[in-house]
Amino acid sequence: MARITVEDCLDNIDNIFEMVLVAAKRARRLAHGADAMVELENDKPTVIALREIADGHITPAILEEIDQPVVEELMQSDSAEDILPVRGISIGD
Repeated sequence: MARITVEDCLDNIDNIFEMVLVAAKRARRLAHGADAMVELENDKPTVIALREIADGHITPAILEEIDQPVVEELMQSDSAEDILPVRGISIGD
């Protein structure tokens, strides 16, 4: 198992802060079952994400993508039973 460094990743993503955001989003996807684009070597999702960035498989374009579970959650309509009534309150009576 080769050691991955931040410098390896910065060859493909110039800004370290952007690289952290890209790696975090990709690691979350891997943790939720996304297929890895590099050979699995018993690494954790964060290390796999960094290896994918270093190899050029993952780019900052991932930050513009919307994750599917978020879209599905937003598309669900609330039923009348799930919505609680709102009562007004008075302050300073």
